[in-house]
Amino acid sequence: MTTKDLANMIFPDITKTIEDYEKEYPERELKEGARVTRYAPSPTGFMHIGNFMSVVIDYVVAKQTNGIFYLRNEDTDSAREQEGAVEYIRHVLEHYNMNPDEYEYRDTKETKGIYGPYIQSERKDIYHAFIKHLISEGKAYPCFLTQEEMDSIRESQTRDKRRIGIYGRFAKYRDLSPDEAAERIKNGEKYTVRLKSSGDFNKKFKFDDLANGTMEFPENDIDIPIMKSSNLLPTYHFAHLVDDHLMRTTHVIRGQEWISSVPVHYELFKTFGFKMPKYIHTSLILKKDGDKIRKISKRLDPEARMTYYEEKGYPIYSVIEAIMTIANSNYEQWREGHPDAPFTDFEFSPKKMSASGALFDLDKLDNISKNYLSKLKATEVFDLLDTWSKEYDVEFNELINKYKEYTTNVLNIEREQKKPRKDYASLSEVKGQIWYMFDELFTDVEYQFDERFSKEAINEVLNTYFNEFYDENDDKDTWFSKMQQLSDKLGYCSNMKEYKENPDKYKGNIADVSNIIRVGVTSLQQTPDLYVILKLLGKDRIIERIKKIG
Repeated sequence: MTTKDLANMIFPDITKTIEDYEKEYPERELKEGARVTRYAPSPTGFMHIGNFMSVVIDYVVAKQTNGIFYLRNEDTDSAREQEGAVEYIRHVLEHYNMNPDEYEYRDTKETKGIYGPYIQSERKDIYHAFIKHLISEGKAYPCFLTQEEMDSIRESQTRDKRRIGIYGRFAKYRDLSPDEAAERIKNGEKYTVRLKSSGDFNKKFKFDDLANGTMEFPENDIDIPIMKSSNLLPTYHFAHLVDDHLMRTTHVIRGQEWISSVPVHYELFKTFGFKMPKYIHTSLILKKDGDKIRKISKRLDPEARMTYYEEKGYPIYSVIEAIMTIANSNYEQWREGHPDAPFTDFEFSPKKMSASGALFDLDKLDNISKNYLSKLKATEVFDLLDTWSKEYDVEFNELINKYKEYTTNVLNIEREQKKPRKDYASLSEVKGQIWYMFDELFTDVEYQFDERFSKEAINEVLNTYFNEFYDENDDKDTWFSKMQQLSDKLGYCSNMKEYKENPDKYKGNIADVSNIIRVGVTSLQQTPDLYVILKLLGKDRIIERIKKIG
């Protein structure tokens, strides 16, 4: 029996060849310089911020070259697949308006693109054709090592401080004859298929990474598994080779944790004689933890999960901008010069990624988000708040829709002016900033009156003002003039300069009077423009609030 006979015995139903698939998946007809990128998640967990940075870069690199950004579901590790993970990946891409040009969604049977299937478990025959080719050429072999044997090998290698893996004398089935291998398979022995590595660990090769420059690696000499025995699906490394080649991926963008896989991927592409895509290994995402800087952790840091940003209600724009600022060191400078341009107009450069890691700062995100939200119209903020609260605060959603025009006016306080207020960074913070404007929420409040003023003095200011001076039809100048008159009448100084010169002559000053009114109406010492707040609340509602102070 020859290796070709062995290959036919293992894959009797595989009739297509590599050449057939080359014709089925031809080179893409794209303009010169167009890049083809992919987001290829494994649904063994929910998307985190590192995944999202790869998505953003994938998207930018493809769009700025009029290329293709596609989604590939790498679901070969079915034992570890988490329910809902695939659907959430789709949700995130749609939520951030980074819809792939090509994709396949199993739940809706929706497919777009001619280079599919885009789900790896549906590409089994393709992988088998490539594995069959290797076995036929004597470049791969069935391996009958049991799990117990592999555990024993790992233990001995660890004990002897050797490299972990099946190579050299540990690859006991590497030189098994086709007849012996066939006999074992006929007897029902379980097996995996391993690459018969031609590498020499003592030799090195050079590899050009677009982010990290030229790197040197020892050749791979480990007979890596390329097909699992449990479900006959390929391993990640082998599927990576086949899919990126046939789907004509030009640029692979992935985290630095995958750099150690370069020797394996280099050998696989070399074995088939395929051109490797260009690789961009992105920076690790770091965070400041006290005095230390460490890698962001899915276990320790809620902001590592992409769900965090939706739960908090960060605008899409803000999250993308925060990612872009850590993806390229010159992005912020570009944004200053192009304040209204879409982020895809920015020319991303892998060389401007930080090799030491990208520091992701929530304070920075908050600053970006506050600036963004402050520039929106009140109607736009209301729409964002409406969408967010429908899912995350249903009672508040009902309240703001009950008083839609009123809520929009509240959101508009000190908004459309030269220096708008920047009160909130996320939609989850809005309720905490405007709650006092709704009678339904203005219950069991604790008033923050200045302790310098007695209850009697407070009531005197409130009752005198609203009974004798306040008129909701007054313009702002008239309103302020009446505040001055009130201050003078009750023994408070209406002129701050004069008060500073002779503070002992007065009960307080006009700022104190203002503050008493502010607290009496809102319970808080700090709020936006008091004049507008009073006007929006209306005198009748204000009087009812004043009565409850007692």
